[in-house]
Amino acid sequence: MVDWVLVVFVLFKGAVFAAGMYFAIKWHFDREKQWADRGALLRMGAKFAVAFVLLLVAVLALTFGVARALGMDLSLP
Repeated sequence: MVDWVLVVFVLFKGAVFAAGMYFAIKWHFDREKQWADRGALLRMGAKFAVAFVLLLVAVLALTFGVARALGMDLSLP
């Protein structure tokens, strides 16, 4: 006998992914219409790049801070 819980979970996951892809494509298509101005697109790209770099630095600092707090040796040979 088939485990129906697994079947239902897989179908639910597929439906969630399909809905997510649909709304992501729709959102990007609508934003493309809205951002006909090239300058606005470049400013938004720069904001995302700065946010990414700041988050990367924060994650690295947190990682090294926790590693040092746990007593790990982080020196290079």
